[in-house]
Amino acid sequence: MADSALVAGIVFVAVLLQATIFASLDVLGGTPDILLLALLGIALLRGAITGAVAGFFGGLLLDIVTLDTLGVTALILALAGYWTGRYGETTGRGRAHAPILAVIVLTILVALFGFFLHFLLGEEVSMRRALVEALIAGLGLNLIFGGPVLALCRSLLERGGVRSPAEVRLLG
Repeated sequence: MADSALVAGIVFVAVLLQATIFASLDVLGGTPDILLLALLGIALLRGAITGAVAGFFGGLLLDIVTLDTLGVTALILALAGYWTGRYGETTGRGRAHAPILAVIVLTILVALFGFFLHFLLGEEVSMRRALVEALIAGLGLNLIFGGPVLALCRSLLERGGVRSPAEVRLLG
C-alpha cells in the first residue's frame, strides 16, 4: 500500500512539474517530458502493470490539467508504461544501458503515436514540427534530464523497501 502511494506521489509531482514549469521551457523547439521520464523510472523498477496504471492515471491527470483532448495522453502513456515495464521484466533488468535505451525508444514512439492519434482525431498537426523539430530537441532534452529523474525515482522507490517484481524467464 505504501508503494502505491509513493508511485502515485511521484506521478502527481511529475504531472504538476510538467504542466507548470517544463511545458513553458522551450529549448530549440522542444520541451523535456518529465512525466514520461518518471513513468519510465517507475515502469523499469516496478513492472508492466504498475507502469501501465501509472501511465494511464498520469496521462489522464495531465490531460485534465492542460485541458488537452481527454484520454489521448492517458492512452499513449499507458502503452509506454506497459512496454517499458515488459522490457524491464524480460531483458532490461540489471543492464546499464536499459534506461538510456528506454528513454530514446519511448520518446520516439510517444511522439509518433501522439502524432498519429491527433491526426486520426482530425486535429491540425504539423508533421515537420511534431516529428522533426520538436522530436529532435525533445529527445536531446529527455536524455539530459533522464539521468537525474531516473536516479531520483530509483532512490525513492528503493527506499520504500518493496522489491521489484520477479524477472520473467523464457522457457525453451
